[in-house]
Amino acid sequence: MDIQRRNNATVTGNPHGPTVVLAHGFGCDQNMWRLTVPALVKDYRVVLFDYVGSGRSDLSAFSETRYASLAGYAQDVVDVCGALDLRGAVFVGHSVSAMIGVLAAQTAPERIGALVMVAPSPRYIDDEGYRGGFSAEDIEELLDSLESNYLGWSAAMAPVIMGNADRPELGEELTNSFCATDPAMARVFARTTFLSDSRDDLKKVSVPTLVLDCTQDAIAPPEVGAFVHQAIEGSTLITLDATGHCPHMSAPEATNEAITGFLAGLR
Repeated sequence: MDIQRRNNATVTGNPHGPTVVLAHGFGCDQNMWRLTVPALVKDYRVVLFDYVGSGRSDLSAFSETRYASLAGYAQDVVDVCGALDLRGAVFVGHSVSAMIGVLAAQTAPERIGALVMVAPSPRYIDDEGYRGGFSAEDIEELLDSLESNYLGWSAAMAPVIMGNADRPELGEELTNSFCATDPAMARVFARTTFLSDSRDDLKKVSVPTLVLDCTQDAIAPPEVGAFVHQAIEGSTLITLDATGHCPHMSAPEATNEAITGFLAGLR
């Protein structure tokens, strides 16, 4: 199968610059990076794609078995990088994609040379000595609600995830993105995301890593960003003066400045 078509992979920017791969989170697609791409295209080759089941990917390639684990999504990343013959690319992952990038870098270390983790969370459920932001009961209730009425769940949850209640158009855009995702495929991705535990994988990260979190985030509270930073030796933590779980949409200038500053330090 044509991997670029399967994952709707697109390449833009400077063909002679270092490569940056932008990876979207749950319920989203590559369009969510449209405010970041302009900050990169002059100096970097920018790769965008949709996970199978999201955006304009080939939905016929979806497999519930494959995508019932984050490893299945990480294989999408590896496949796209392989199809484009990427070497030492910088992988920028939003939300669950931050952890997918960690797995992809372990699977194909020659493909990914650095990580940028935007609002990451290795585990959403609280554990002894760890605050993920949700109880097990919270997550089960969230998943039950999503599975019983996906469109209703999307309309209720997207504004909470986005934050920025004073800018309702942001929540509306995320709602529309959620609602454009096939509900059956979204249920699989949601369960895979919210029940994942990637904490042990963080200790294996050996590439330069930037962790970006927000001052207020209902999905990944500041304690989570601090945990990720502490778990990845040598990583850099920047707490953006931003609210919500999607700073690349709600605070693009600050997010882009942090990313481009990190990228400049790698050159």
